[in-house]
Amino acid sequence: MTRYAVIETGSKQYRVCEGDRIVIERLKGARVGERVEFDRVLLVGGEPLHVGAPHLKGARVIAEITRELRGPKLDVFKYKRKTRRRRKIGHRQYYLEATIKEIRA
Repeated sequence: MTRYAVIETGSKQYRVCEGDRIVIERLKGARVGERVEFDRVLLVGGEPLHVGAPHLKGARVIAEITRELRGPKLDVFKYKRKTRRRRKIGHRQYYLEATIKEIRA
């Protein structure tokens, strides 16, 4: 049975195994090629199963940032009827792609 973990970053949860590539929201100060450490580990699976309440103390998931990317363009259109008020703006979210290197329980 392969070892996996459930981590929390950017107020989202991800199920990861070693070697997985995940797309996460951009982290402050993280650059391509750097290693980042996720300490908000909710669960480490395999034999035995470790479940946190809510997080596991001492558990870490180490990943390496492989590239930066941006999501699709979203159009935001605000409209007020009868007053001729219209406002159109666009938004593209920044993301990071990370490769999981190690899971420490």
